[in-house]
Amino acid sequence: MTQPCLALEGVSYVLPDGRTLFSDISEQFDQRATGLVGRNGAGKTVLARMLAGQVQPTGGRCTRSGSVYYLAQQVSPAPGATVARLAGMQATLDALERIEAGSSAPEDFDAVGERWDVRLRLRDELARNGLGHLDAATPASALSGGEAMRVTLIGALLSDADFLILDEPSNHLDRPNRQALVDQLQRWPRGLLVVSHDRQLLDTMTRIVELSSLGLRSYGGNYAFYAQCKERERQTAIQQLEQRKLERRREEQSLREQRERLERRQARGNRHGQDANQARILLGRQKERSESSAGKLRQQHAETRLELAERVREAAQRVEHDLAIVVHELPVALASQKRVAELEAVALPLVQGATRQIDLTLTGQQRVGVIGPNGSGKSTLLKVLARQLPPVAGTCKLPVPGIYLDQRLANLDPRRTVLEQMLAANPTAGEGDLRMRLAHLGLDSGKIAVPGGSLSGGERLKAALACVLYADPPPQLLLLDEPSNHLDLPSVQALEAMLRGYRGALVVVSHDDAFMDNLGLTDRLVATEQGWLTAPW
Repeated sequence: MTQPCLALEGVSYVLPDGRTLFSDISEQFDQRATGLVGRNGAGKTVLARMLAGQVQPTGGRCTRSGSVYYLAQQVSPAPGATVARLAGMQATLDALERIEAGSSAPEDFDAVGERWDVRLRLRDELARNGLGHLDAATPASALSGGEAMRVTLIGALLSDADFLILDEPSNHLDRPNRQALVDQLQRWPRGLLVVSHDRQLLDTMTRIVELSSLGLRSYGGNYAFYAQCKERERQTAIQQLEQRKLERRREEQSLREQRERLERRQARGNRHGQDANQARILLGRQKERSESSAGKLRQQHAETRLELAERVREAAQRVEHDLAIVVHELPVALASQKRVAELEAVALPLVQGATRQIDLTLTGQQRVGVIGPNGSGKSTLLKVLARQLPPVAGTCKLPVPGIYLDQRLANLDPRRTVLEQMLAANPTAGEGDLRMRLAHLGLDSGKIAVPGGSLSGGERLKAALACVLYADPPPQLLLLDEPSNHLDLPSVQALEAMLRGYRGALVVVSHDDAFMDNLGLTDRLVATEQGWLTAPW
């Protein structure tokens, strides 16, 4: 029996605005657990959706032998959606209920197939993943971002598909659930492709495939092996490029010296001919021979220069063209010790248990990292501080408006261009200055001129960050909910540098330990079974 396989044969994809995202890509994906990596905007999500059959290539062919289950990186439940729909099981459960009520429709039996225990399996998996308080009918709107992601992952793992294609599956997951995801995927018995920037998750893969400006390249090992290979390749490519440039400089010097020697010989010949008083016909023939030699030499030199330029160009093509990501420092004056937020006996909406109530005071120079398990109220707390949700009880004093960036990037309109939204957020800045700042974030002129919804997940996050961070007036209280999700490593490092230099009050929620440690935080706010606890960072 032939093993299920996904194959790309000379595949290309051209964006609606005419830009080529990638071209002439060929690769096979078998039963090995494979991690797909690459910079933001390289086309990883498009490639993953193409393998899942959701996007058609502009050129070439994509073939699938076996069923594929694709999990998108952004979990956005439709209005009225339930846990069952989020897990992709609503149609099966509805058909099962109709059969139990007496239906004999063939389409209902086709929808159920062999999954007669689907209700029990969903209940057991919810309980196994610490979501026993949920059931199939629970509204998806009641879930936190991490809980929603865990439900969709349960649906993927219960799908019995031949291939799972997961796009950034560890985003929004807390530490225990990230480890649980790793354990689950290591037990998965069939084909697996994971798009991710999560190094811990990628280290469990059998191989890494990278999409870059050089195309698609497979590495036979985990992320640590891939990183070592990439560094060796980068150093070798740079050394070869420098060697070709040195060879060109030396050859150019040799060509100049040849030309100068010929010019000196011509000058001596002209002087000798004039002094020797030779016949004009002889002088003319000497001049013709000299000019012919000079012409041949110029032609040879031109051909040599073209060859040298081609060798340099070929060496340069082996060096990836990824520009550094730069985040400009925010023009926020050093804040005073005045209070920017004060919560007294506040009861948070949509939160149950000990973390429902909180007392919290924030001053203008505090930098607070909020940590805790999924569903403990971290995002809800930020929404209360941003005045997006009213508290159920207690006193909430917010003298400074909080600028909030949520997990679903609600502040970025998917229908408007990034440049339009930047100009609306900062009408006092010149368009050229805003274009420069966006370019430094890795958003070039082509990407800022298309609707925000057409960008990759990492690009949308950068655009949303730009609209928040470069607003006028600048934010004095910055509220960030998992801001490093979707970002590649260079972008995360640039964001860390910017936030270290930010001088306003900062409250950030993240499950990324390394990211939080690099922000220069002053305080830790922890959601525990005993309630909210504070401590120095």
